[in-house]
Amino acid sequence: MVPERLERAPAYNPCMSTVAPSLPPLTNDTFLRACLRLPTEHTPVWLMRQAGRYLPEYRATRDKAGSFMGLATNPEAACEVTLQPLERYALDAAILFSDILTVPDAMGLGLSFATGEGPRFAHPVRDEAAVAKLAVPDMDKLRYVFDAVSTIRRALSDAQGVGRVPLIGFSGSPWTLACYMVEGGGSDDYRLVKTMMYQRPDLMHRILAVNADSVALYLNTQIEAGAQAVMIFDSWGGVLADGAFQEFSLAYTRRVLAQLKKEHDGYRIPHIVFTKGGGLWLDEIADSGCDVVGLDWTVNLGQARARVGERVALQGNLDPNVLFAQPEQIRAEVIKTLDSFGIPGAHSGHVFNLGHGISQFTPPEHVTTLVDTVHEYSRRQRQG
Repeated sequence: MVPERLERAPAYNPCMSTVAPSLPPLTNDTFLRACLRLPTEHTPVWLMRQAGRYLPEYRATRDKAGSFMGLATNPEAACEVTLQPLERYALDAAILFSDILTVPDAMGLGLSFATGEGPRFAHPVRDEAAVAKLAVPDMDKLRYVFDAVSTIRRALSDAQGVGRVPLIGFSGSPWTLACYMVEGGGSDDYRLVKTMMYQRPDLMHRILAVNADSVALYLNTQIEAGAQAVMIFDSWGGVLADGAFQEFSLAYTRRVLAQLKKEHDGYRIPHIVFTKGGGLWLDEIADSGCDVVGLDWTVNLGQARARVGERVALQGNLDPNVLFAQPEQIRAEVIKTLDSFGIPGAHSGHVFNLGHGISQFTPPEHVTTLVDTVHEYSRRQRQG
């Protein structure tokens, strides 16, 4: 059973195809339509880290699971926390609850999360011998992720198989994963990974090639399990110098995108790339082969739209700290962001999001103000 409005989808962007893309049966397909630059009745909204520590119900589920990894590796628990924000807010997409470091963990690096600290690897990759051992991991080691995707899809679907909203799968970018793999965890100065990059670029390229092929396989397997869009988080691309970004980050994001499924079961799968601090390279990222470019809060959204034209849709880009202001101020900043992009044209698209992940200290009721304002104001925009 396909909702009637999906059958009336207008022609797809002629720059890409003369045929309308086939979209999966969904009660709310606004997010997918915006990603593919098709007309929408309102601007869709979802939030990076929308299932997370700012929600008391998430904290309760994590406590029950015993640890972050205990939560992430339990498909039913991962499904529960993925759906929690959708029960509170009228979000237009769900995103898989997982972590970007599952892939290097499956390579045998020994991922752990200590209480009050960030992720750590027991076996960082810092010399030729460690680099030589790297290989694309057996995807069976990540079966818990794919089982979570399938479980979430079932939970989002009704008896006729019509989904509530689309499900987004994701991975870290090859460069971002390499940062954690070499540093052994998070870093303030990226000294170890940049030292390898400049002293032994051959080793860095080897790490990145393995990472790119691993990420591509990982995302394709998520798609096969039920993800209806996929996102590459290049969280640390912005720490690179111009030139180094193109060689060590973007080139390998392109390698991932070139291998990704564009369709599955006859339905189009949008690809999103988000580079924090990547505004300088917006045009090059837009030409990478993705459908959507995510922007952080430092980028002027209207100027970004003018630069990319009809090549890609844009996602973003409210400063997450706006959510600590009062509701009337949040509304004003949301409206300012929507006005900056303007009304989407025939072949442009905007997905509202934060410019990075939501803070764990965000008052949950402030997210209601954000989501409701996006929907209400963007509908008024289109009505003139």
